[in-house]
Amino acid sequence: MVLLAAAVCTKAGKAIVSRQFVEMTRTRIEGLLAAFPKLMNTGKQHTFVETESVRYVYQPMEKLYMVLITTKNSNILEDLETLRLFSRVIPEYCRALEENEISEHCFDLIFAFDEIVALGYRENVNLAQIRTFTEMDSHEEKVFRAVRETQEREAKAEMRRKAKELQQARRDAERQGKKAPGFGGFGSSAVSGGTTASMITETIIETEKPKVAPAPARPSGASKALKLGAKGKEVDNFVDKLKSEGENIMTSSVGKRSSEAAKVLAPPVNMESVHMKIEEKISLTCGRDGGLQNMELHGMIMLRILDEKFARIRLHVENEDKKGVQLQTHPNVDKKLFTAESLIGLKNPEKSFPINSDVGVLKWRLQTTEESFIPLTINCWPSESGNGCDVNIEYELQEESLELNDVVITIPLPSGVGTPVIGEIDGEYRHDSRRNLLEWCLPVIDAKNKSGSLEFSIAGQPNDFFPVQVSFFSKKNYCNIQVTKVTQVDGNSPVRFSTETTFLVDKYEIL
Repeated sequence: MVLLAAAVCTKAGKAIVSRQFVEMTRTRIEGLLAAFPKLMNTGKQHTFVETESVRYVYQPMEKLYMVLITTKNSNILEDLETLRLFSRVIPEYCRALEENEISEHCFDLIFAFDEIVALGYRENVNLAQIRTFTEMDSHEEKVFRAVRETQEREAKAEMRRKAKELQQARRDAERQGKKAPGFGGFGSSAVSGGTTASMITETIIETEKPKVAPAPARPSGASKALKLGAKGKEVDNFVDKLKSEGENIMTSSVGKRSSEAAKVLAPPVNMESVHMKIEEKISLTCGRDGGLQNMELHGMIMLRILDEKFARIRLHVENEDKKGVQLQTHPNVDKKLFTAESLIGLKNPEKSFPINSDVGVLKWRLQTTEESFIPLTINCWPSESGNGCDVNIEYELQEESLELNDVVITIPLPSGVGTPVIGEIDGEYRHDSRRNLLEWCLPVIDAKNKSGSLEFSIAGQPNDFFPVQVSFFSKKNYCNIQVTKVTQVDGNSPVRFSTETTFLVDKYEIL
């Protein structure tokens, strides 16, 4: 048997997908397939048709034909058996026997055809073997992945161990510097109550971040936190990969957003001896047809004391949140005192907070799928028109107590279709032709400017304009948690303090 070609064609002879197993020009195969319908006699059942040079062996499949083109001296019984195998392969990859479905999975079919026939001769394979060969399932690959996952777990365990060593080293340094005896490491362990290495690493980096600007010697401490897991070549290699692919990306993105916010939200000029930094980060995912898939918000109060005489203090916290936020104090904070009187103080009143370092004293978390909790809703309505798509995007501020600054709503655009034609717009826009993005820029969104819209037209399909991403920052936090008063432990006298509040976006997208 010499099989020249296998093709799926329409009843008019138009080739949808064709695989030639011998040297043959495109013009030749198109001519053979175009002549095929004319050779068939209507009203009779056929399984093959012959010409002077070739034989067509075919099988109807609804509106299509599965056609094998062979030499005239091939074995017709083998040809029919091969034809049946070809006909059984097609439904394995195509849900419907239609032209567009065949075209969509054409390469899958060609790969499967190559497993059936090699150089014009039938291979001894069945349908199950064809499926296995095309999937290319590899036992060695599974073993490699299992080994890599094991090595990654070992690397993360090494990171946790190294983080504890760094915390202990900082405790020793504070003791040698005669700072807060018996309390060292409070700031570095502000989030270490969790069990994941990422939380430990993030806390170490964040607590040392404020030191980068005023003290050039301090960044070396942060770089050490990034070099976790230096022992062992294999562990070190995987730590480097994790740093570049996972852990470090997360912390660097936090640092990037914090630095961006710092440019706009400069720290108070008159920073008091007691300074609080209240920071919240939101991660939100919505569906394009409505519905909140997930919203997660993390907040923390960081305390910085610049004068040793104010190291023994208590913070009066006012919590007016009604959204169901989960609060958690640091293990060294008196939890009973906080629960009863909303006061943040140390379990041992005789001890002091550390000086000149950021200390995490209270953190909170909110996770919900309640749509009414979305701070800023985005509705994107692309509709097909004769020249492409008309896209209408609207925003609405649901949390009217917030004031969002530097809001950027990023819409992806199809590549190679030119510049969008802007109809109506509230605010400004930027078109990034290199990255195929349209950025809708709004300086401020607040209760006075709580809604707006953008309309533009461009060639494309509705799916081309998702996911929509949003970024912003705010000087007001989402959860209404504030420090209203600071007092001395001895005498309960008030202490002057300053506060810096930031509300940042970690991820905000409409899929």
